[in-house]
Amino acid sequence: MTTNLSRVTEVVKAGLCALLLCVISAQATAHQQKAAITTVLFNPRTENIEVMHRFNLHDAEHAVKMLFKKTADILDDQSTQAEFAAYVSERFSLLNAAGDPLGLSLIGFETEGKYFWVYQETDQPPSLEGLKVRHDALRDIWPSQVNTLNVEGKGNLKTLTFTDNVALLEVHF
Repeated sequence: MTTNLSRVTEVVKAGLCALLLCVISAQATAHQQKAAITTVLFNPRTENIEVMHRFNLHDAEHAVKMLFKKTADILDDQSTQAEFAAYVSERFSLLNAAGDPLGLSLIGFETEGKYFWVYQETDQPPSLEGLKVRHDALRDIWPSQVNTLNVEGKGNLKTLTFTDNVALLEVHF
């Protein structure tokens, strides 16, 4: 009888250990999303194209330590924040349908809640039939990084998703 009880106890312990490992694994995965959302807004009031990049702050924290130095601090160090914003700007570009770059300016950045935002803008060209977009931010350090881009203000909402080896995507108006 004690042998059966010992066996049941061992099975229960093994089951609890397996459950604990699953919970820990799920929590570890939940912290790093490896995903960013960008909005490209054609603002009729300003006649500018406004670009807003939103990164999970937790991902940005890990990224700056890999990209710059182990002591980089995106939460409290304005120079690290500026460096990360410049990094994002260098890895994002808008081109017209012919492939000519639209000169984006880095407008600013901020930490808001659990997100880090980077803002860019450029003048809207007089006629624009479409956009070609490159969005490589964080994809150079994490191949699993997914950058989703929404284009608003030019007809219906258009969504582009940068995954795997996708380097350039297009939308037409």
